[in-house]
Amino acid sequence: MTRRSVLIGTGSALPRRAVANAEMAAMVDTSDEWIVERTGIRNRYICGDDENTGSLAIAASRAAIEAAGIEAGSIDLIVLATATPNQTFPATATIVQDALGCNGGIAFDVAAVCSGFLYAVSVADSLLQTGMAQRALVIGAETFSRILDWEDRTTCVLFGDGAGAIVLEARDVAEDGPGILACRLHADGAHNELLYVDGGAGTTGTVGHLRMKGREVFRHAVVNLAQVLGEVLEDVGLSAGDVDWVVPHQANQRILDATARKLGLPPEKVVVTVDRHANTSAASVPLALDTAVRDGRIKPGDLVVLEAMGGGFTWGASLIRV
Repeated sequence: MTRRSVLIGTGSALPRRAVANAEMAAMVDTSDEWIVERTGIRNRYICGDDENTGSLAIAASRAAIEAAGIEAGSIDLIVLATATPNQTFPATATIVQDALGCNGGIAFDVAAVCSGFLYAVSVADSLLQTGMAQRALVIGAETFSRILDWEDRTTCVLFGDGAGAIVLEARDVAEDGPGILACRLHADGAHNELLYVDGGAGTTGTVGHLRMKGREVFRHAVVNLAQVLGEVLEDVGLSAGDVDWVVPHQANQRILDATARKLGLPPEKVVVTVDRHANTSAASVPLALDTAVRDGRIKPGDLVVLEAMGGGFTWGASLIRV
């Protein structure tokens, strides 16, 4: 037997308002054809005034807890990945903790932008492995609509708001049993200027807007995602052919296709939701995972790779047997 963090529930949440490409075309100089051809995106969800990162995270968490069939009070660790917290401090994770009624355990945010959920999964797995906690709620939640420059058509059409969550439980399982098998994380601060927000409490005193050099980000993303997926497989002596599903960060359909080709993965093994959700940063991987679990594609026993790359640059992957 071996100690592992086992996935026992998934959940997600989206804002009420869906915004199709046609509505975007009425706001900025763009078109449905232009957006679909370059990104694969057809729709995204945008928060209203009464919705925020915390409210989405709470809704996604409740769905994951219900799917896990547990009491919220039994959760003793919450790790929330976000680049758009409700406030500078305290952590949005503590807002979720209080709303769920599981106060007294561990609760904190991590900031690694689009890779944030992978960072959060790895941190939660480590704490479960050491016995610091028994049940973890791992969340990715974002309201990127609040940091977009709505006059920049090259970026504002790419992003949406949303949240996804999973429940992990520390269990003793057989070697071929379920749980997280491997995690790998990386960062390279040399590329800060390729994807960043031009503001912050410690610099300009303003929230700022997202800025991105898309072509350069694309080039790094394909290389880094293929590399880190190979690393987690190598860690456990498996190959890409052993993988049942890849759940990647939903940034751009072209990146998903190019990464799959580089690894020799058939496209039907890649979970794609970018067309309906757009890029939801740290929320994109758990949103896509929950979608594939609930529609029956991902089944118990499947070998699943989660992977993402984001600003920093940061990138990472997790290999999980469901």
